[in-house]
Amino acid sequence: MKITKLTLYPVQPRWLFLKIDTDEGISGWGEPVIEGKAASVAACVREMEDYLIGQDPRNIEDLWQVLYRGAFYRGGPVVSSAISGIEQALWDIKGKFYNMPVYEFLGGACRKNIPIYCWIGGDRPADVGREALRQKSLGFSAVKMNATEELHYIDSFEKIDAVCERVAAIRETCGKYFGIAVDFHGRVHKSMAKELAHQLDEYHLMFIEEPVLSENYEALREISKFTSTPIALGERLFTRWDFKKIFEQGIADILQPDLSHAGGILEVRKISAMAEAYDMAIAPHCPLGPIALAACLQLDACTPNAYIQEQSLGIHYNQGSDLMDYLTDRDAFHYENGVVPLLTGPGLGIEVNEELIKEKAAIGHNWKNPVWRNADGTVAEW
Repeated sequence: MKITKLTLYPVQPRWLFLKIDTDEGISGWGEPVIEGKAASVAACVREMEDYLIGQDPRNIEDLWQVLYRGAFYRGGPVVSSAISGIEQALWDIKGKFYNMPVYEFLGGACRKNIPIYCWIGGDRPADVGREALRQKSLGFSAVKMNATEELHYIDSFEKIDAVCERVAAIRETCGKYFGIAVDFHGRVHKSMAKELAHQLDEYHLMFIEEPVLSENYEALREISKFTSTPIALGERLFTRWDFKKIFEQGIADILQPDLSHAGGILEVRKISAMAEAYDMAIAPHCPLGPIALAACLQLDACTPNAYIQEQSLGIHYNQGSDLMDYLTDRDAFHYENGVVPLLTGPGLGIEVNEELIKEKAAIGHNWKNPVWRNADGTVAEW
């Protein structure tokens, strides 16, 4: 079997889908994208095409090594995301060829299902208590929200109080044991992050996410002194070599590699095994489309330290299209009672609506995240 063609489809709201065709009529799908840099990743995939055409798609490890090590410059969000989407599509082909889900190649299933959570509140969260209650009524047992708007290096405690009031509203509305995660989104600098983490401790959160930017990871050791809440990070780390510094420092409780950014399914399985050795949980990052989520669920199925799965149904970014719109079976993930069961179909376990994808790709998108500024005009982290 040989790879014959790669086709890219930029589709709303901010996604990029990849189809890889073979000479045996088996095709695979992947999701190579960096949010806001879809065109850059698409260009990188096209540059990698010469290494793939004519190759056997089942030799996934070898092809990954060629794409990663075959260039003098490596890593980073664009290159790693291009490799990730290609790798997902190769696994989809291999699973379809052998008529098995991907997790069967990676040790087999170790669970029946995986808990999931949904997003509430948007970029500038408000009225989250009522929104969390609505999600609870739909069967979700956990939610995640952005903590705050823009914060300066040292900022008003009024903003800290506002975060706590929103979290308190969820706790009061949804009960003592309802799962709440708060994403600092790298918007909070070290001095304010210490105080915010400390103030949130009383609400017994599932985790706080990216209390500071990943490049400021050394600050996490100090921040952890102010909270007993699990600390999660990893969506902006790429391949096991980026995660190595986190393991060496022992400064996180939950790692969040993104299977469309960090190198693909097998690479994140390797990261997960490293995390298990350091007694860390995995909660894959996935505010993306259905192909990326299917890849995550394949990983979750065979990964004992996978804890909970992010997914994008109803997320504030999904303007124009939502998670299920590009699937032939709009109930493919079978959400029920806060969990998703294993996908048992071959490959990634989903079937995409290719005609709709082509139709939407003709429209395309140019999604960019907003640029925020502090009150004094300086650029703030989004």
